[in-house]
Amino acid sequence: MRKLIAEGLGALLLVCVVVGSGIMAESLAGGNVAVALLGNTIATGAILYVLITILADVSGAHFNPAVSFIFWLRGDLSRGLFIGYVLAQCLGGIAGTFLAHFMFEQDLLQFAQHARTGHAKWLAEIVASFGLMLTILGGLRYRPDAVPALVGLYITAGYWFTSSTSFANPAVTIARSLSDSFAGIRPQDVIGFIIAQIIGMSLAYILSKTLFAEAAK
Repeated sequence: MRKLIAEGLGALLLVCVVVGSGIMAESLAGGNVAVALLGNTIATGAILYVLITILADVSGAHFNPAVSFIFWLRGDLSRGLFIGYVLAQCLGGIAGTFLAHFMFEQDLLQFAQHARTGHAKWLAEIVASFGLMLTILGGLRYRPDAVPALVGLYITAGYWFTSSTSFANPAVTIARSLSDSFAGIRPQDVIGFIIAQIIGMSLAYILSKTLFAEAAK
């Protein structure tokens, strides 16, 4: 139960920060998209560092169904716990969106209109998810204590070097489809992103077994 609470709470706070900072950044940027993206980026990278630092020893601090899927493949999660993680992450993420809307006095339930689709965006999500998973696995192998900083920094970079702004998380993707804000993604675009995210992380997992094999041995 502690693990499920940690995963749900972590996903809630992560999405609340992503959506809330997106709303705040958009309202303060005066139409300057670059400034709004910068504000959104800094807040997201910062909260990832905090959440992973305080919750990693409780649940592993996944907050991400695709990450949990890879750890299930590795044998680090039982099937039942994996399913529980995914449910907690998705429900927590949705609750985070609602909480952000409530704080900014917006309608709780919204549907995003921001189009994020097409081959370029899907490739960007594959790249973003591949890099995130490789960062996690490499960090756990060589510098476990640095994983919070590594993940926070990678996502900070990913916001800027990928055309999709590096969602790299199915739970976050679903939750952001329920916010018609700067951080949103149209509901019809969600499935393409999730497929790309799973592909990217699976490729990273396959590569990691060769790339880190000697070190692991």
